[in-house]
Amino acid sequence: MIDATTVRRVGDTCGAFLSEHVGRDWTTTIPDMEMTVADAVGHAANCCLWYAVDLAAGGDDLEHVEVGVGTAPPAALVASLGAAARVVAGVVETAPAGTIGFHPWGDADASGFAGMACDEMLIHTDDAARGLGVGFEPSADLAEAVLRRLFPEVDPVVDPWQQLRWANGRIAYGGEPRRERWRWFCRPLSEWTGAPS
Repeated sequence: MIDATTVRRVGDTCGAFLSEHVGRDWTTTIPDMEMTVADAVGHAANCCLWYAVDLAAGGDDLEHVEVGVGTAPPAALVASLGAAARVVAGVVETAPAGTIGFHPWGDADASGFAGMACDEMLIHTDDAARGLGVGFEPSADLAEAVLRRLFPEVDPVVDPWQQLRWANGRIAYGGEPRRERWRWFCRPLSEWTGAPS
């Protein structure tokens, strides 16, 4: 199960990796994407903040609320990502049992928001790494936790990090082409019926 501790671990993992590369050119465009390295890291931080608000709102769609990380130097973006991870982890940790928050792909519980925050951080850190021309690979247990929470249709889990990248449409894997369309299953896992949403 993904929880606040997982979110903090992912935030620390991504932050430590990105901190090693703040001296590189973060204005570089990521291959196959329209984002720069800086855009990807800022987007991951923004997502964590949005998910914290959405879960705290308890089901209301607060689209009028504005939170965000703007343009900043690489070190500041890394700090923003770490802070945003701690914010969403805090909301996940303190949300009353059964709390559901709005998400356009299905109203999510605390573990769903935790999973989405982790996925945003891991996948966009990998995007940033590709843009910088370096390799990124988190621990298998983190990748597997996210994969099993958000992509329960992926079975069996053999190589969790590569399968998570495949599930997010980043690579081809195991004879399967790169996914053109994909969705998280962020609703409570008790609602999983065995087919992608």
